[in-house]
Amino acid sequence: MAVSPDPRKNDLLAALPDAEFQRWLPQLELVDMPLGQVVYESGSTLSHVYFPTTSIVSLLYVMENGASAEIAVVGHEGVVGISLFMGGESTPSRGVVQSAGEGFRLPAQVIKEEFKRAPVLHLLLRYTQALITQMAQTAVCNRHHSLDQQLCRWLLLSLDRLQGNELVMTQELISNMLGVRREGVTEAALQLQASGLIRYARGRITVLDRPGLEKRTCECYAVVKKEYDRLLPDKLAI
Repeated sequence: MAVSPDPRKNDLLAALPDAEFQRWLPQLELVDMPLGQVVYESGSTLSHVYFPTTSIVSLLYVMENGASAEIAVVGHEGVVGISLFMGGESTPSRGVVQSAGEGFRLPAQVIKEEFKRAPVLHLLLRYTQALITQMAQTAVCNRHHSLDQQLCRWLLLSLDRLQGNELVMTQELISNMLGVRREGVTEAALQLQASGLIRYARGRITVLDRPGLEKRTCECYAVVKKEYDRLLPDKLAI
């Protein structure tokens, strides 16, 4: 017998008081989130918020000329679409699925009404602060640290949001996330592979030595991890 997907595989939903969770449950819709799917486009009106369970969504800032760079990643620890409960109807970023899986979505009007309730407000505001920290640290990292260090940081943040040690990801998607040329991604990945930290072939990255990645990356990963652990309940810690 097939087991129904559980919304509480998303840590924010799992942290809700039971009364709130039961009120949300009938309106939570299970959705497939395939690799490369655009969850929302820059400047568009948001109709839903998304709670990933087994997928990861990359938030990209898009320039006028179409160039983009990743500013944050959201997985089972969070929610996609924070602008809806921060006073906006749209967002300047683009949301793209970077690791395929599933999630649940909730209509925009529901989340705006629920945000007026104190327990939900406090939880979502703390998550938002953690996400803002990730965005700010990503901007600093992209400006001051090497592509090798950026790739290590990106791999570690992605691993925190996955079950297992393998990512399915094309060179093109990685280059879009980091805002660099594909050739640069290839060179950096091959260097990590030569060091025995990852195995990289046919769009699959397998992490072989996580402690080695943590030693090789810059301080940005630790800053973001510490802030998530500080602000969010234990079951949300990543």
